[in-house]
Amino acid sequence: MDLRADIHRKALDLGFDAVGFTRAHLAPDIRARLMRFLAEGRHGSMGWMEDRAEQRAHPRALWPEAASVVVLGQNYGPDTDPLETLGQHDRATVSVYARNRDYHDVVKKRLKALGRWMAETWPGTGIKVFVDTAPVAEKPLAQAAGLGWQGKHTNLVSRGLGSWLFLGEVFTTLDLGEGAAERDHCGSCRACLDVCPTNAFPAPYELDARRCISYLTIEHRGPIDLELRPLMGNRIYGCDDCLAVCPWNKFARAHAEPAFAPRAELTAPRLADLARLDDAAFRVLFSGSPVKRIGRDRFIRNVLVAIGNSADAALRPAAQALAEDPDPTVAEAARWAAIRLETTA
Repeated sequence: MDLRADIHRKALDLGFDAVGFTRAHLAPDIRARLMRFLAEGRHGSMGWMEDRAEQRAHPRALWPEAASVVVLGQNYGPDTDPLETLGQHDRATVSVYARNRDYHDVVKKRLKALGRWMAETWPGTGIKVFVDTAPVAEKPLAQAAGLGWQGKHTNLVSRGLGSWLFLGEVFTTLDLGEGAAERDHCGSCRACLDVCPTNAFPAPYELDARRCISYLTIEHRGPIDLELRPLMGNRIYGCDDCLAVCPWNKFARAHAEPAFAPRAELTAPRLADLARLDDAAFRVLFSGSPVKRIGRDRFIRNVLVAIGNSADAALRPAAQALAEDPDPTVAEAARWAAIRLETTA
């Protein structure tokens, strides 16, 4: 019986778009890169990365019984230009992956189904499933399993699906053999590095999260650095720039998953409408969405930065209305935005 072929076939039947296999092991240089990243403070306030660094660097430190990892990819490729809303200054840009249901729910459900099937097919098999909420080095494992390679922007790039892949893993006690690692195909291209609005890449294959718009809008709490705010444009949750410009996207295809179809109200929402959201309305609008986890206050802070960058005087009242918000970070961002628009014609 060919275990790999059977698992591969079942994973595709469950709706996954890419499947690979590797040992539950990472090369020593992965740990060295991670430790250097942490030592230089490039993880910003993401203390959880430092707290569980050893588990992230060593899959068996996370689960000693693991022998192999099945790495799964779920395509979420957009059917329109993900950057088309960047020039609509009265509107907000939400990262493609967050325009509908939380992918964690979709991918984890399928991972559990695959894990159950494996345990039933090979009795006694140990299984654990992960979707980026545990200290798993997903992108290095995906490269080791042949799903793609970590490009100069540090994200995974697939020759067949481009930039748009959610990742998940099934750790197992089954011995599935060595992986067929993918090699780097970036060549001399610098598109992802040069497009970054905040210059978050100190060098190719290196990221300083403290300057990354995805980090600033999602992970970072409190006020955003004044130097970085004007560079964020109207991006209020995440950033797709470095993914979208990758030339390998010529092989990408639009996803066929209904849960990832963009909701109309999140494709190009009006900044003025978003600024009026109280906590209850925020929770309703983003029910089932990954946006919900950052909370109303952090979200409104991001909206106000976008309003301040809009150069649209008609949005100044929306900022002024929040200048005395109970949350001090929201209030500060509102005053900053109002001042930015004060002299706008």
